Amino acid sequence: MEQLQQLLPDTPLVPFTILLLVVLTVPPMFERLRLPGLVGLIVAGVLLGTDGLGLLDPEADYMKLFTDVGKIYLMFVAGLEIDLAEFRKKKDRSIGFGIATFSLPLVMGTVLGLLFGFGLNTSILIGSLMASHTLLGYPIITRLGVAGNEVVTVTIGATIFTDIAALMVLAICVSIHQGDFSVASLVMQLTALGLYTAAVLFGLDRAGKSYFRRTGDEESNQFLFVLLAVFLASVGAQVINVDKIVGAFLAGLAVNDVVGRGPLEDKVEFVGSTLFIPFFFVGMGLLLDVSAFLESFTANFGLMVSIVGTLLVSKFLAALFVKPLYSYNWNDTMTMWSLSIPQVAATLAAALAGKQAGLIPESVFNSVVVLMLVTSVVGPVVTSQFARKLPLSVATLDAPEPETPKLIPFFQSEKPFTVLAPVSNPLTERYLIEMAAILARQRSGSIVPLSVVTAHAYMDEPELDVAIQRSERLLQRAIEVSQEFEVEASPRIRIDSDVAHGISRTAREQNASAIVMGWNENLSIRSRLFGNVIDGVFWSSHCPVGVMRLLDDPLQIHRILVPVKSLAPQVVEAMRFAQLFAESIEAELTLLHVCDRQTTPGQIEAFESSLWKVFSQTPTKVEAEMKTIVDDDVAQAILVAARSTDMVVLCSRRRRTAGGLAVSDVAAQIVGQLTCSMVLFGEPHW
Repeated sequence: MEQLQQLLPDTPLVPFTILLLVVLTVPPMFERLRLPGLVGLIVAGVLLGTDGLGLLDPEADYMKLFTDVGKIYLMFVAGLEIDLAEFRKKKDRSIGFGIATFSLPLVMGTVLGLLFGFGLNTSILIGSLMASHTLLGYPIITRLGVAGNEVVTVTIGATIFTDIAALMVLAICVSIHQGDFSVASLVMQLTALGLYTAAVLFGLDRAGKSYFRRTGDEESNQFLFVLLAVFLASVGAQVINVDKIVGAFLAGLAVNDVVGRGPLEDKVEFVGSTLFIPFFFVGMGLLLDVSAFLESFTANFGLMVSIVGTLLVSKFLAALFVKPLYSYNWNDTMTMWSLSIPQVAATLAAALAGKQAGLIPESVFNSVVVLMLVTSVVGPVVTSQFARKLPLSVATLDAPEPETPKLIPFFQSEKPFTVLAPVSNPLTERYLIEMAAILARQRSGSIVPLSVVTAHAYMDEPELDVAIQRSERLLQRAIEVSQEFEVEASPRIRIDSDVAHGISRTAREQNASAIVMGWNENLSIRSRLFGNVIDGVFWSSHCPVGVMRLLDDPLQIHRILVPVKSLAPQVVEAMRFAQLFAESIEAELTLLHVCDRQTTPGQIEAFESSLWKVFSQTPTKVEAEMKTIVDDDVAQAILVAARSTDMVVLCSRRRRTAGGLAVSDVAAQIVGQLTCSMVLFGEPHW
């Protein structure tokens, strides 16, 4: 191994290349073993560190930089992902549960530390490490269709309180450890911390809104502003003797409303989840002393078991405390407990900060790593067991009753029905315009064929003239197709610097009811993160967007399949479209519900009843067949069912965790394997 190290050039490019290779290959390998990908990154760090192959040096300046940036980015994303809107809905109950699930682990952890002979300051920090939680189980909640349930909303809201409070305790403990403790110094520290927190939360929020309003659609500059904000807040935290992760988390909360749920947030999180956050977990592995870690299973086994047990018990007592207070049942209580168990983002970052400050010993740090491994597995498993027993979240957009969803724009009658159809590929144009014309004819509406020409610096450039002439030919063909269906067409040519914005702005100007777009064969779900046209339209459009891959004439489609996993608004949107299209061409419609083997017959019956109620509310004459398949492999079940259909209507949904690892999307798994026509509904910005 020493000979291999001598062959490698002495440059930071070598370890950077090794890190990229690890991040690319290791997480998928561990996920196939049903283990979290971040566990694989930590193991890789151990193998590549001084106790392993020795290819990465944890004391090198470049590695310290990578680890610090990853730690900062991890806490920033944790703050950015907190849904403030959900918190505001149930803020009183969220704060109540937040206080319970923070104070009980803090007190019990502090007592545990004192019992094992640690000082008061260290013991309090041990308690605070248990007080926060990471919502690793949220993707399961979303998949089960219960994300809108009150207990989920309350638990999400409690995350804000627990994370902020835990980081504040860390800041105070480290500050006391580094200086002479006195009441006056504590008051000064708390005052500085309060002023700093207010400055970050309100100052960055106002500055961000002002900057974003001035820059408009300049996402590159906005991205740089966000990066500057998080690192500026981190540096500011160090100025007042507070750990930098406190500033990073507060920066995430501060720009939460500014960034919103849009393409910029995806880009910000993508950079972190692809590079910086995985680097942090590898750095965690490099810092693990293998001999000391193994010793913890013998000499410090009692401490390790006690920390894990105290966390599980204290979080359970917190959920049990609010059970009678908020009139929750056992399924509600167990779901809240399972969601508050995982200790990843704030816990690991705070533990590393405490270790580097010399406040917690190696034995506690190793125990925290074990705590992360155990809770990141136990939490999601328990969530999947109990969350499936919660009432389903029926698609509603602030409707007075949860069971009565608001009518989707496809069936609104207050305005003329207009379908916008952007065209660019002459090979697929006819089928696309046919689809738009069929939808518009059914609602006695019209279509707007659109061709977007990319703007040039000067409006008299020959390239621009050529592009406009090409667009005119495309639109002339669109008019001819619309005339065959006796549908009015109002073609538009738009010159715009951004194609996606040109489409969404035209849709708004024309008050479009829907947008139908052609499918790009080079498109992948992950490539959407780089800001392609379809992604931009999904996020910026005011109306439903359907991306079509039509392998046959739309008039030849006779059987339509709609997989329905939940009754979330996006899923209901796809179902509404399928109803309208099926009625237009008198096609057969099948609603497919795939559930795992643990779903009870009562739960299946309840879901089918809710689904049928939602389906029956739309003013169509389509009769649908409802089919339920019990299969743990959702993607494979849909592919098998799709073999006997002509078109599948899908809804693409995705969610990231604060750990920075992407959550699998069923649509991404089956898009490339479908052998029939397909319509993909994305994530419009609701």
